[in-house]
Amino acid sequence: MREIVHVQAGQCGNQIGSKFWESVSHEHGIDANGAAAQRQSELQLERVNVYYDQGIKGQYIHRAILLDLDPGTIDAIRSRPYGQLFRPDNLIFGHAGTANNWAKGHYSAGAEYIDTALDAVRKEAESCDCLQGFQFVHSLGGG
Repeated sequence: MREIVHVQAGQCGNQIGSKFWESVSHEHGIDANGAAAQRQSELQLERVNVYYDQGIKGQYIHRAILLDLDPGTIDAIRSRPYGQLFRPDNLIFGHAGTANNWAKGHYSAGAEYIDTALDAVRKEAESCDCLQGFQFVHSLGGG
């Protein structure tokens, strides 16, 4: 089975990515606890491994890395119905935002988290049997 590693970055990327996961979970019949819905067709679970890993207890977990320098965005995603399906190790966030200062995010505050982010992406990619690619969600011109 081919697998995709999903990476979402920044406030815009995380908000869009959160809705993406809700939609994909609904399409595959995955509930907010990570369990397959009771009444679903086999077709829904046929390609579920493209975006999900299966945990020890049989629950489905998002194959995703969430990046943001502002902890508020990640906290908001965690509090949503499907927020508990993200691996805690793959939620990478700072302690203070950049106040819409691109240079601060690129050169100082964001530079501290590059190695952590790359390690999370590498770990997810190495856990795949047949990595198809990466899906990156972010804004094109945001702060």
